[in-house]
Amino acid sequence: MSSGKRFPGKVVIVTASTDGIGLAIAKRLAEDGAHVMISSRTQKNVDAAVDQLRSEGLSVSGIVCHVAKEEHRRKLIEETLNRYGGIDILVSNAAANPAFEAVLSTSESVWDKIFEVNVKATFLLVKEIAPYIEKRGGGSIVLVSSIGGFVFGGLLGAYGTSKTAMFGLTKALVPQCAGMNIRINCIAPGLIRTRFSEALWKDPDVLADTLKSVPMNRIGEPSECAGVVSFLCSEDASYVTGETIVIAGGQSSRL
Repeated sequence: MSSGKRFPGKVVIVTASTDGIGLAIAKRLAEDGAHVMISSRTQKNVDAAVDQLRSEGLSVSGIVCHVAKEEHRRKLIEETLNRYGGIDILVSNAAANPAFEAVLSTSESVWDKIFEVNVKATFLLVKEIAPYIEKRGGGSIVLVSSIGGFVFGGLLGAYGTSKTAMFGLTKALVPQCAGMNIRINCIAPGLIRTRFSEALWKDPDVLADTLKSVPMNRIGEPSECAGVVSFLCSEDASYVTGETIVIAGGQSSRL
């Protein structure tokens, strides 16, 4: 639960934010006083999320954005600037995993798709938005990775590799971002109750087997990721940058 207005008047972009972890992050930051621009690849999802959050009295707008498309990223930035006058915080949550298969069975096209969305588009979004955050005097960026970047499932090798790359990207961006008065951090959610992960928790037997590797013996909730993002973007984390925080109930997280 939000305990106060951490971000009064701040402007936030959250990608892939009409469902699951992204929606929870958008809601939390709006509850904390920010104006939030949400996005999704479909207008229907954007409209539903905007209506939901506005019905709770939150300051949000939305736009269709496929982060791998340059013109979509440009429109996302332009619409945010036109509506709110600047950008203070970016949360990059968009990701893709078009196939569940062993690494050596992964086709070149699938590999390229995963890295285009999960790594390349994330980098480009940071590159394009950071100057606007700098213009506001600085701010914060959070990349959403995954426990899959530490723990490689048998059929998630390509996806997991892309998520490991995000840990490195976070570290690589620290020096330049620090010079712009921007802190950049990363979160690595574990098993969270979202539509994306429902194959691992919807069936009770599958869930019981999955939880064998989770010491807290329960599934996480999207709001538990949102609280960590709120902290990382706030002045409470003013001396924290280049870090990855694992939100996984004690699941092993070493490379």
